[in-house]
Amino acid sequence: MLGLNRVRGYLQPGLPGVLLAALAIPFSGGSAAAQTASPVTYAKDIAPILQRSCENCHRVDGVAPMPLSTYEQVRPWARAIKQRTGIGPHAGVMPPWYVEKNIGIQQFQNDPSLSDAEIAKIARWADNGAPQGNPADMPPARTWEDASKWAIGTPDLIVKTQSLTVKGNAPDWWGEIPSVPTGLTEDRYVVALEVKEFNDVDTKATDGRQTVGGRFVFHHMIWNTRVIGANDPQADADPSGLVLNPGATNWPVHEVGRNADFFGPDSARLLRANSSIVSDSVHLHSNGRDTTAHLEIGFKFAPKDYKPKFRTAFVALGNGVDIDIDPNEENQQLHAYTVLTDNIKVLSFEPHLHAPGQRMCLEAIWGYNIQTLSCVGYDHNWVRGYDYADEAAPLLPKGTILHIIGYMNNSSSNKNVPDPRNWQGSGNRSVANMFIDLGNRVALTDAQFQEEMAKRRAQNPGKDVILGCPLCSLSAPSPRSSTQNQQQQQQ
Repeated sequence: MLGLNRVRGYLQPGLPGVLLAALAIPFSGGSAAAQTASPVTYAKDIAPILQRSCENCHRVDGVAPMPLSTYEQVRPWARAIKQRTGIGPHAGVMPPWYVEKNIGIQQFQNDPSLSDAEIAKIARWADNGAPQGNPADMPPARTWEDASKWAIGTPDLIVKTQSLTVKGNAPDWWGEIPSVPTGLTEDRYVVALEVKEFNDVDTKATDGRQTVGGRFVFHHMIWNTRVIGANDPQADADPSGLVLNPGATNWPVHEVGRNADFFGPDSARLLRANSSIVSDSVHLHSNGRDTTAHLEIGFKFAPKDYKPKFRTAFVALGNGVDIDIDPNEENQQLHAYTVLTDNIKVLSFEPHLHAPGQRMCLEAIWGYNIQTLSCVGYDHNWVRGYDYADEAAPLLPKGTILHIIGYMNNSSSNKNVPDPRNWQGSGNRSVANMFIDLGNRVALTDAQFQEEMAKRRAQNPGKDVILGCPLCSLSAPSPRSSTQNQQQQQQ
């Protein structure tokens, strides 16, 4: 069951991204309160935060427009850093992590976001003149080798797509790109995956325009791997636009700014020998410069004797048919539902919207039990996937209704919308719309589901309600009652 409708409702408005250069201006002093508070210095307090959460991108030869590795590099941007880290989980926040921390599950893997205390510390430092402090308090500098360009570590296999050129004045394009052989000669299971765009854009250049992804031209790619030949089955598209193919392995959608995927120790995906990278759904978006680019796909393998415990679950949650967004209006909502036919473990939540999108929430409905699992902001320029920590990943029984709510802002306050006077419907271009949760999920047998719930109960002793596990509050069935149930079902 999959449906969508549109209603008006409350929207937490996202703040548009602010050009850092506009905030990089000298200042001194600060408020009297900041002056009298205990001193916060770059060397002792701020550098460790930036090293952990900012230098992955903001470093020499990184993808961000300025390095933030030394005091001399950081000091001119103190006001900008205060502003961008303090605007909340909306478009423009740095680091780009949009999980709302006052609702839903809060345990995630590879979470670079700052705590409230760290945000306040940065504000105090900036308001007090951004002092350097004692250089002896500095943590050791982070080192960046070639392998560190990959969040998954050094890949076991890298496959490159063919290069293509996108003109600076080109319209959005959506379609098929040539398939590329992986070169793999034996079946291997993949525990982690990362897709990166490499192009000839000068990161220090000031030309171009503020557009989707800034310097990138691949907005997203829906893709799979399969052995191409006489036995290659035809691919069918499901209502969400995801490619389904019985002879293929479907992989997470690549999106601009997207983080790496870690499938976990029990749910690796199969990359077949002699397979190829195949995609008939690439979305290209000009960045304002003539740009030649290609994608590199890095695979991290499990040991050769590995076998997965769980199978991948394909849950179509979204709709691209009935999208109806009025012009010049904030606070518009989209809704979609689906009923689970398997017990599932939700590994990640990944909103996919287009330019008007500002927020998405994920709900699980079991009978009269309704739980909001996650709400996250959305920025079309920097798309994120959110991998739940294993001890917090939702465990949902078959029959659960999954519900997503998309919050749309088609007004002049949303800087991602080029012309809010236009009505918007569904489509592949950035100025049209998509509404999908692309999160990863695995299917569990009844026995596996009971086993996972038993672990979750043990991790949460004494809790009557465990968020993301609506049946965890029930007692586990005894072996005898399970046998009786099976016998009754057989009769």
